Amino acid sequence: MFALFKKEINTFFASPIGYLVIAVFLVLNGLFLWLFKGDFNILDNGFADLSNFFLLAPWILIFLVPAVTMRSFADEKKQGTLELLLTRPISHLQIVLGKYFGAVVLIVIALIPTLLYVYTISKLGNPEGNLDVGSVMGSYFGLLFLVAAYTAIGIFASSLTDNQIVAFIIAVFICFFFYFGFEGLSNYDLFGDTIYIETLGMETHFKSMGRGVLDTRDLIYFLSVTAFFILLTLLNIKRANQ
Repeated sequence: MFALFKKEINTFFASPIGYLVIAVFLVLNGLFLWLFKGDFNILDNGFADLSNFFLLAPWILIFLVPAVTMRSFADEKKQGTLELLLTRPISHLQIVLGKYFGAVVLIVIALIPTLLYVYTISKLGNPEGNLDVGSVMGSYFGLLFLVAAYTAIGIFASSLTDNQIVAFIIAVFICFFFYFGFEGLSNYDLFGDTIYIETLGMETHFKSMGRGVLDTRDLIYFLSVTAFFILLTLLNIKRANQ
């Protein structure tokens, strides 16, 4: 599995893909948070906090993560190399996890430079250093779990087709639905108790972690979603080998 994981990382950075993903994520965040006028602009809000970043990041990741994962299995199918990969002396689960962790690491690398925002906001505070560290750390943990779930969804979408664009669209739709869809459904009385509908969505659990308290219910939710889509991917790969 480690060899496949290393191959995925090398593939990302041997081509412009890895650098482009990191650059797009950082540039978009930088433009919306510091330059563009609007609700996300930190300087216009008059408050030295990172809440706008954690509101914006899930939106950008909804498109960025599927762009990273769309080639994982779709490209293997299109090139006809999936069958060759499946004949190697590693299990199907190791193949899925190797590609999964390769994509996760790339997105995490893109997140690391945003830690500079924490230092900047701390310096802008009045008094200097006036920053809710617990909330910031909780939100970063939330982003990591969000990336884990988004990546599992993206890998699953890529295993459904040999067309990268189709895989991208499917992943964006599922990620969007899991993050925003359930909260939207909770606004209607057709589904009974709306509180339970809302808790099925990622946004509720991500915001909960952003309060600085790591509730086991939030952790179990993200781990369950991640494991569920990895399992679906594994089943698709096994079916493709039959």
